[in-house]
Amino acid sequence: MPKSVLVISTLDTKGQETLYLKDKMNTIGLVPILMDISGRGSDIAGIDIHASRVAAAGGWEFEAMQNSRDRTRVTNTLMAGGSHLAAELLSEGKLDGVIALGGSTGSLMATEIMRSLPFGIPKVMISSTAALPGLSTRYIGTGDIALFHSVVEISGVSNLLKNVMDRAAHALAGMVADDITAPKAEIGKAIALTMLGPCEKCASAVRTALEKEGFQVIGFSAAGIGDRAMEDMIGEGFFQGVIDLAPGGVGEHHFGFMRDAGPHRLETAGKSGIPQIISTCSVNHMTPARSRYKPEFHERRKFDLDKLRTWIRLSPGELKEVAGIFAEKLNLAKGPVTVVIPLDGWSSADLPGNETHDPAEDQLFTQLLREKLKPDVQIVEVNANMEDPAFAEAVVENALKIF
Repeated sequence: MPKSVLVISTLDTKGQETLYLKDKMNTIGLVPILMDISGRGSDIAGIDIHASRVAAAGGWEFEAMQNSRDRTRVTNTLMAGGSHLAAELLSEGKLDGVIALGGSTGSLMATEIMRSLPFGIPKVMISSTAALPGLSTRYIGTGDIALFHSVVEISGVSNLLKNVMDRAAHALAGMVADDITAPKAEIGKAIALTMLGPCEKCASAVRTALEKEGFQVIGFSAAGIGDRAMEDMIGEGFFQGVIDLAPGGVGEHHFGFMRDAGPHRLETAGKSGIPQIISTCSVNHMTPARSRYKPEFHERRKFDLDKLRTWIRLSPGELKEVAGIFAEKLNLAKGPVTVVIPLDGWSSADLPGNETHDPAEDQLFTQLLREKLKPDVQIVEVNANMEDPAFAEAVVENALKIF
């Protein structure tokens, strides 16, 4: 059966170029569904989902939107409406992939719609602004989006632009092929695992041990984006258990630092009733941008991961603040939770002998956490550093009790 793909564009400015892409889709055996997300709309022939319908799905009468000068509200309405209609197509079995083309605004809008769709739905964004500093991360966010830099402006159907769109169309055709592995596990439980360089040995040992027990273990880099994506995917039902070795993004969000994982970090699994093992890699350190260092940060104990990244140890007061936030979030859990804490340093950054190694201060976190957690959340302390084999063994032992 031919695959149906959603083609998203602002057709008031990119009409000719988008129709070429739609025709190309037809030529290679795909069934394109053309959605217009332009604020003024377009009367060009070949539109399947008009901007008026997108606006209505976003909650705004089209004529009023056309006459508005509130650009932010216009774009937000179209993104909301586009996301709603894309979800409808998916639920009806009429969406196998998504492709879009645009400049800055078009790319921001189209990728917002793409990110509303589940992991595993092929997504290709052809953008003339993909290489601009800061924009690519905004386009992709936590989505599994293939960002295709057009290099040339999307203006006029030249052979150069045709070449770009042809390659992108064929890329999407490959992505929607029947022999692509489904993202959800068919056999065995799928376990989400957070990891970072300073607890990589532990993460690797845990993954290997659980795989021997028949689990599929999917790792996420807990540097702010990967762990946000994990929370999203937990909510979408991809996992039956979570081993959260590196939940430092909770404190980073509270203090506004670089590994900020958002306001809902450490919440989704609990609300879904999924079993969790929680540990503490990076929780006792912070990563403010060097351009935002307070004067006293220069006096703090710190550990240089490399020439670009420095971890600064939290103060005793900050550790207690983070412990309180952890307790609030973990107390929401409907499923089993075990917190496994190493007593001799929470990562390779605070191994014995390193400047930030301070097990006595780490106990301030543990003591407050124990006081505030509900009784059915278990705390297990292990006399080891997080990167010691004994700690990984303890994580696996406790995981097998609740998974």
